[in-house]
This record gives sequence, structure tokens and C-alpha cells, in this order.
Amino acid sequence: MKERWEERTQTPLLVLAVAFGIAYAVPIVAPDAAPWVHRLCTHVEWAVWAAFALDYLVRLALAPARWAFVRSHPVDLLAVLLPMVQPLRLLRVVSTLLLVGRRARMAPQITLTTYVAGAVVGLMMFGSLAVLHVERDAPNGNIKTLGDAVWWSFTTMTTVGYGDHAPTTGLGRVLAVGLMLSGIALLGVVTANIAAWFIARFDRDDEVERRQTELLEALTREVRELRAEVARLSAPPSGTPDGPELPAPISPRS
Repeated sequence: MKERWEERTQTPLLVLAVAFGIAYAVPIVAPDAAPWVHRLCTHVEWAVWAAFALDYLVRLALAPARWAFVRSHPVDLLAVLLPMVQPLRLLRVVSTLLLVGRRARMAPQITLTTYVAGAVVGLMMFGSLAVLHVERDAPNGNIKTLGDAVWWSFTTMTTVGYGDHAPTTGLGRVLAVGLMLSGIALLGVVTANIAAWFIARFDRDDEVERRQTELLEALTREVRELRAEVARLSAPPSGTPDGPELPAPISPRS
């Protein structure tokens, strides 16, 4: 029952996640938009978070062992509770990203490469928007445009850190720490994936070589057995003289 629910809600929740991304980006990219646009975006953000929270509660109710489900899904519980602790917009972003990432990992049709690529794009996009929202009005901030924010996110996630753009507020630096840790983690996943691919390729080559060696050894044994059989069949029977049999001598008559 729980698996059926997760399978049916997979696509709708991912669509809601895209809607959340749009609702989060619009007020930051267009801060001069009409007030009703900002209110609509806020309502969409809360609605998406509520949908993911409802999904967690339904899966908890359908789980055979509820306490085991809670213990095995701590990230889901934390993501659901985060926005309730403090009505901070950034917490809704973090919680929604965690929930979307959790559901994406559960989808069997999403490969590791697709997941990593989506995580990189998502983190870069939301990191850029979040730091722009925090740093744009900072007195000493130097991240004032979306281009500056995207460049800063890219250099931070790749751990290059040119230093031409850097957050100056406390919340902006918290974002930087989270983005750096996420970039290191994703880089580790990519490196491990590449290493695993090479190891699997070498294992396949070794397996082919091992099978060829075993086949050659089997053929060698068969040739030896055939030679032994041929030698046995061509050998004279035991007790038979080597030369041709001569007639017995005739004794003279007396």
C-alpha cells in the first residue's frame, strides 16, 4: 500500500517542486512585481511544503512499523518540521529541497547521473537566488545582480573561490557553508561514480581474460586426453610379439 502511494505521488510531487522553484524565483528576480504576485508566490510555497508534509504523514500512516519508519526517515521528518520552527523563507527552501531529493532518490527511473546533475542545477539555482535575496540589500555586499549570484554559486560549489564575490551577512555566509559542503559532497559522488565505472570496466576485462584462460586450459586438457587415447589405441595388445609371427619348424621323419 505504501509503495503504491509513493509510486502514484512521485510525478505530482515533482511537478509541485517545479512550481515551488518558480514561486521562489519570481519575487527575487522581479522584486518590483505587484504585491499580489508576491502573495501568490508565498501561498504556492506554503502549499507545496504542505503537500510534501501530507505525503510524509500518509506514508507514516501506511507504514507497517511507524516508529521504524520515523527512525529510517529522519531527513523527511526534519524537512517537515523545519518551516514550523520559524516562518523563515529560507527554511521552506531547505525543507523542500530535502524532500524533493528524498523522493527523487526513491524513483527507480532516475539514475545516479540524472540525480547528481539535477542536484547540481537545483543547488546552484536556489543558492544563487537565496544569496541574492540576502545580499542584495546588504550595505557592504557585492552580490547585487543575478549574474553575480550565479557566478558566486558556481565558484563556491566547485570549491574554487576566486573571492571577487563573497557574502558579507551572517545568513549569506551560512548559505556559503552549505553550498560548499554540498559541492564537496556532490564532487565526491561524481568521483566515486567514475571510479566505480573504471573498476567495473576492469572487472569485466578481467572476467573476459579469465574465461579465455579457462577455455584454453580446458582445450589443452582435451588435447592431452585425445593424445593419450590415440596413443593407447595405437599401442599393440599386451603379450603379442613385436615382429610377424613365423610358422613352427617341421621335424624330419625318422
